[in-house]
Amino acid sequence: MIMNIVWLVVGLILILAGANALTDGAASIARRMGISDLVVGLTVVAFGTSAPELAISVISASAGNASLAIGNVVGSNIFNILIIIGVTAMVRPIVVEKSVMSLEIPMVILSSVLLLVLGNSGWLDGSGINQVSRVSGIFLLVFFLLFMRYTFASAKRPELSVSEKDPAEDEKKTAPEMAVWKAVVFVLAGLAALVWGGDKFVDGASGIASALGVSDAVIGLTIVAAGTSLPELATSIVAAVKGKPGLAIGNVIGSNIFNVLMVLGLAGTITPLPFGTIGNLDLLTLLSASVVFWLFGWFFRPRTITRWEGAVMALGYVAYVLVLLSRL
Repeated sequence: MIMNIVWLVVGLILILAGANALTDGAASIARRMGISDLVVGLTVVAFGTSAPELAISVISASAGNASLAIGNVVGSNIFNILIIIGVTAMVRPIVVEKSVMSLEIPMVILSSVLLLVLGNSGWLDGSGINQVSRVSGIFLLVFFLLFMRYTFASAKRPELSVSEKDPAEDEKKTAPEMAVWKAVVFVLAGLAALVWGGDKFVDGASGIASALGVSDAVIGLTIVAAGTSLPELATSIVAAVKGKPGLAIGNVIGSNIFNVLMVLGLAGTITPLPFGTIGNLDLLTLLSASVVFWLFGWFFRPRTITRWEGAVMALGYVAYVLVLLSRL
């Protein structure tokens, strides 16, 4: 048990360090290639914060732990919305842009609906097996590519006039850039840390689950999900403390869409992923959290997640975990 805990912690540290290095290196290379900071933020940074989920889910799928792979994504997305948005809003109310309310958050809801459909695919097609099949995985990846195309297309639209540009952007352009060789080293080292750390994290989590008699699904939905969401949590809390809680919105939205479309899409394409004991309680909780996120943004105090709304979301996560524990 002690060694399992050690591998869990070591794996998590490597995953977080690897995600950070990969993001910094890739962002530097992207800027040198002339890609805008906006596109880097919507793609590279979103990928970086979802890299832990990607590493663990793909490794879990390859090792035959499908429940851990799916539970990691479902649990991370629930944690992202209810805890990260909730806690950030309690630190400082989050003002949400109108375009995010009408486009990006509905995409999060749609991805949750897709997961719910896949989680009941056995009933829908009569096979009796609820799973992310290879065909479903490819479909999710195609959907992900379409989302990326939309992101790049949106980034090309001129949104600010010359007089409205942020002076901070000019400062970024004159700031010293990371050397190419260093950026490449960061990317390679980050990937290596993610792969090896993900492998050790999965070994530790599975060992703890076996020792405690807890299913891989529950471990994936709770411990692994919270652990792999630490990059998003850290980013959002720092943004709130710096008076920019709105950054948390983009962080969570990008990560949730990446988790479902890219992470599960890639893992499902490698090998079919049976949902196992992950059922409608978990999938409906994710869908409900996504809808509540959207409703809180539109109503009560328009386009603002208030402190009390954040508290309700955080308490919702506590209630969900208590229900999971009560079923053990």
